[in-house]
Amino acid sequence: MDNLTQKQKDFFENLKNHYGLKALSSYEKIKDIFGFKSKNSIKQYIEILKKEDLIIQNEDKLYINPSQFGAPLVLTSVKAGFAAIMDDKIEKRISMDEVLEINSPSTFVFKVSGDSMCEIGILDGDYVIIKKTPNANIDDIVLAIVDNEFTLKTYKKDKTGVYLKPENSSYPIIRPKYSLSIFGVAIGITRRF
Repeated sequence: MDNLTQKQKDFFENLKNHYGLKALSSYEKIKDIFGFKSKNSIKQYIEILKKEDLIIQNEDKLYINPSQFGAPLVLTSVKAGFAAIMDDKIEKRISMDEVLEINSPSTFVFKVSGDSMCEIGILDGDYVIIKKTPNANIDDIVLAIVDNEFTLKTYKKDKTGVYLKPENSSYPIIRPKYSLSIFGVAIGITRRF
């Protein structure tokens, strides 16, 4: 972006805001949307942005480079103990969709209700990211269907068989009366403060 003029940067930001990750419209349509007089101007802007790798082509469609979305990833680690000076070493932009694989068709986000997993830091109102799979390893946190009800618990096994363990000592373990199947395995959580 350092090689761009302010007008080119403004044009690019307008494209990002309007199209996001969707394919760009024709030059004619972009001209009309942004109030340009000539579609040749649009073509010139797009060519410059392509040279800067800010716009990429996939088959016959143009897209804004996905690397331009998300929050900046700062290389300085943040200590939870004592204050440290941040030296603003930005490596790249990072999207939580990418980090948590939320764009994958096999990934789902569920809102947590209740406090049965609070002792491992999964709290009421958190969003848990679930990778859909019928298989789980012992000690995975799973979204399971037990006797036709969904529940988020830790997958366990003992000599009598598999069971689900709440991570709150106030709750009893769950052994299925009729059926237990795994919908998916938790791969992350997120919450808004």
